[in-house]
Amino acid sequence: MNDYLETDVLILGSGIAGATAALELADAGLAVTVVTRALQPEDSNTYWAQGGIIYRGEHDAPAALAADILHAGAGHSYPAAVQILAEEGPPVLKRVLLERVGVQFDRHDDGALSLALEGGHSMPRILHVADHTGQAIEVALIRALTAHPKVTLLTGHTGVDLLTPSHHALNRLAVYERRSCVGAYLFEQATGQVKRCLARATILATGGLGQIFLRTTNPAGSRGDGVAMAQRAQARVINMEFVQFHPTTFYHVAAPNLLISEAVRGAGARLVDANGEPFMQRYAPEWKDLAPRDVVARSIRQEMLARDLTHVYLDLRSTVPESEIMQHFPTIRSSLLPYGVDIVKDLVPVVPAAHYQCGGVWVDAWGKTTIRQLYAVGEVSCTGVHGANRLASTSLLEGLVWGSRAAHDIARHLPPGLTIAPDGIPPWRDDGLDEPDPALISQDMSAIKHIMWNYVGLARTARRLDRALSELYHLETEIESFYRTSRLTDGLIGLRNAVRTAILVASAAWQNKRSMGAHYRE
Repeated sequence: MNDYLETDVLILGSGIAGATAALELADAGLAVTVVTRALQPEDSNTYWAQGGIIYRGEHDAPAALAADILHAGAGHSYPAAVQILAEEGPPVLKRVLLERVGVQFDRHDDGALSLALEGGHSMPRILHVADHTGQAIEVALIRALTAHPKVTLLTGHTGVDLLTPSHHALNRLAVYERRSCVGAYLFEQATGQVKRCLARATILATGGLGQIFLRTTNPAGSRGDGVAMAQRAQARVINMEFVQFHPTTFYHVAAPNLLISEAVRGAGARLVDANGEPFMQRYAPEWKDLAPRDVVARSIRQEMLARDLTHVYLDLRSTVPESEIMQHFPTIRSSLLPYGVDIVKDLVPVVPAAHYQCGGVWVDAWGKTTIRQLYAVGEVSCTGVHGANRLASTSLLEGLVWGSRAAHDIARHLPPGLTIAPDGIPPWRDDGLDEPDPALISQDMSAIKHIMWNYVGLARTARRLDRALSELYHLETEIESFYRTSRLTDGLIGLRNAVRTAILVASAAWQNKRSMGAHYRE
């Protein structure tokens, strides 16, 4: 049984950030191993992104985009990072997505790229592929990776823990050296085997944490795996209180929280009550329905509380032509039809849901964390771009830009060989442990989701946060005991990561006494 792998660069995650880094590194001639817990490499947050990705509007300039990002970030965005995104974003998009992998973005009849307007933007500058932009980007990137001779794709593999000699080396004197990362333990779901994967550099690109909340737009794997692994390795983690809730997800008792893209409101849809009366002018008279997401989400919550409602509605009927709905929002329409809602002629019931983590593993301008040879890109990282509240469609661009920047930095500074001998890290051992009870995993995960939704959601109070932390710390003690005495499964790994990530979010929310952007203290 071979439990050992070796590669130049290990990348955990296959969304736009991880895939871009992998492609750039492979093109530079390095051997890259891309790992995803999903069974299909395309299955990531990127794949489910409906709206679009920022490009360059007519008469646009980096300063105009930077101003919009800083405004949405509630004064907490890092100006240096915002400037990097605004200046480098469009050229990197052109080079990687348009020219290298050939994403077919929507165009006008004359061949010019079609640019959409989204909330918080001062002009139309969003590229899209109808309402499945992320899918088109992800499929194109994975196609390029699959065809590349320098890339190995490992699906159905879950990261267990980062390998840091100060924690894992058989030579205990490594504890005196500066902390570094030499790879990760990987759990192969099909066999139950844990492999040591040693690498000269490691990139975390594991995505978000929405699944720690009861309502979320995120897929099943978004449970904070990367943040939890990095924090256990003692990397710096910041801004975890800033969890952005998407204002509009489909509300139906039998349906998952299907995302209704920001682009729908950008096209003219209005938020209304059951009588079809718009209400956003009462909460955000300047922006109305195109206010930044935190404002819209809290406005919906306030409207629901004031009127004792379970949801509000989106109205496309009178403001968005049927031809435009059919052309730009076919996926949304087809997703809702099985539940008896036709967006062409019906009001669409919507509620907010956890959507995007603005904080994460601290990184510098090149994606480097506080641990040597460990990088983080995409939603798992915190570059400072998003501040306290993400501007629409910046996340895909940030993943693209920092994926590319991390790759270039690694290619320039990669050590000539492994910094630890292969036999310096012990094999994983879980012999004689019990099979974990799936019912216990499910119940504990449900408890985390309800605690976070009720106490650490859209509006927070000191009393709710105290209760959340008390219950989460107790739960983590039980889960750690469960973890230590059970054989590994993907669900058990995810449960352990979810409770640790939930504590990071709740702790940061408790410590920040000031309302800022997506963090709102009542």
